[in-house]
Amino acid sequence: MKVVVQRAKEANVTVEGEVVGEISKGFMLLVGVTHEDEMKDADYLADKIVNLRVFEDETGKMNHSLLDIEGEILSVSQFTLYGDCRKGRRPNFMGAAKPDKALTLYNYFNEQLEKKGVRVQTGSFGAMMDVSFTNDGPVTLIIESKDK
Repeated sequence: MKVVVQRAKEANVTVEGEVVGEISKGFMLLVGVTHEDEMKDADYLADKIVNLRVFEDETGKMNHSLLDIEGEILSVSQFTLYGDCRKGRRPNFMGAAKPDKALTLYNYFNEQLEKKGVRVQTGSFGAMMDVSFTNDGPVTLIIESKDK
């Protein structure tokens, strides 16, 4: 699994003009699933993400985690994270998991985040979505479960 983690002041996702998920301070996540991913990949990423110390303390240093600041997560499924652009001009998405597997792992990942005490909002899996957020910092990280 691959997750783009973006520290956000606020974030929302709309489908056909209707807000389906929104948060205040926390993380905006773009979540990609590939063929060989398993539940343990989602477990690893959920634990890593909620404990990342990327929020400022009273001295301005990145010492606080999402749990410390009682932040929220907007999680958006993003199969294009596995787009291969090495050949030609059109990305190849063969690295992305099939929708049934991707949905199962995406839902499991979000459940694991919630079990850690974080409020999680989501987009609509497979839908065309408009995502809006204010990147705080900006702070943007890419975390892959295969790199653990």
